[in-house]
Amino acid sequence: MSKIFKAILELVERKEIVISNHGYGELADDFILVRDIIASIKQAIVVENYPEYHKGPCVLLLQKDSNGEPIHVVWGIPKGSESPAVLVTAYRPDPDLWSKNFIRRK
Repeated sequence: MSKIFKAILELVERKEIVISNHGYGELADDFILVRDIIASIKQAIVVENYPEYHKGPCVLLLQKDSNGEPIHVVWGIPKGSESPAVLVTAYRPDPDLWSKNFIRRK
């Protein structure tokens, strides 16, 4: 488990969560429910880590919605802070751009 993902999990468990404005738009565009993201985070798979991202460390996770459909979710922690977990964006991955299991880019 990545260090960033572990920190995100701990923040989500403590309900220290913020959804970015961009995140809200993406959730609405792809009909993704926040409750599905929160409910599936413990089973998430780390796809990519971005420890040096200029806005703060973040991680791309593969999660599932309540129907078992894949969702990519980017979670971050603001630079220089330890809290909150920020849901940066979430989207339904394009099968033409990702491997069958949605973990590797084509």
